[in-house]
Amino acid sequence: MTKMAARKSAAVADDVAVLTKVSAQKTAGVLGDDLALNAQQVTGVSAHREIPVVWAVAKGSLLNKAILVPAALAISAFAPWAVTPLLMVGGAFLCFEGFEKVAHKFLHGDDDAAAKHEALEQALADPTVDLAQLEKDKIKGAVRTDFILSAEIIAITLGTVAGQDFWTQLAVLVGIALIMTVGVYGLVGGIVKLDDLGLYLSRQASSAAQAIGRGILWLAPWLMKFLSVAGTAAMFLVGGGIIAHGIAPLHHLIQDWRAAAGGAGWLVEMLANAVAGIVTGAVVVAVVTLFNKLRGKPSAAAH
Repeated sequence: MTKMAARKSAAVADDVAVLTKVSAQKTAGVLGDDLALNAQQVTGVSAHREIPVVWAVAKGSLLNKAILVPAALAISAFAPWAVTPLLMVGGAFLCFEGFEKVAHKFLHGDDDAAAKHEALEQALADPTVDLAQLEKDKIKGAVRTDFILSAEIIAITLGTVAGQDFWTQLAVLVGIALIMTVGVYGLVGGIVKLDDLGLYLSRQASSAAQAIGRGILWLAPWLMKFLSVAGTAAMFLVGGGIIAHGIAPLHHLIQDWRAAAGGAGWLVEMLANAVAGIVTGAVVVAVVTLFNKLRGKPSAAAH
């Protein structure tokens, strides 16, 4: 019995490890956007307050997931029929966010970002502005954003483990929640400190250190841009993949294309998922824009 129990425990542990890995891969789109978005949210605070702010947002993120994980388990236990619709909603929301970002970029370019940066600089230079309150507002905004992104992560993970027993679901959901929180905010902390590291190295006596410092200072803004672009692309891939998988005829068609493409099948499937994501995003943005116009509000892409 002891050997059988040990084998069973090992099998469960293997299942948890595999499912956690699969869930991490599926949530990669949210992770990329989460990194860029949270790094941008933290910018603008004093250098010595950046890490405390990141830590405060990380604690808020853990609280978000402490709410979302039990909610996901309750849905799986009492309303398992709702898992697929929730997953489809999460996929559609990913596509919506991705298309909204692309539309906003084409409609407004860098003007909106420059205006926001200038407004932040003016606020920081104004002695009448309460910097402590400004910091609290930033933290609250980042935690609200994190709740949406965390909900997407948990929804995607729940779809991966929907057919598993309760304890496997619990282990994978908690594992993903912790891995994503530590991973995202550990990297965000490193990203926001890149400028400080580059500046420190550029002031050293060693010419090699100075060259590395200048390289880091040059790299930092490009890294943020790369994360933003990669995160947006991954949103279409992950969201489109979820939508395509949830629509049986489309899923079977894409699988037929993959089989016909042979060795390049993975690329065909990826491109098909991306197209499905872009089309879904465009449709949702159009519906939201029309709804907002009927209510007399500005369109989503106008913000």
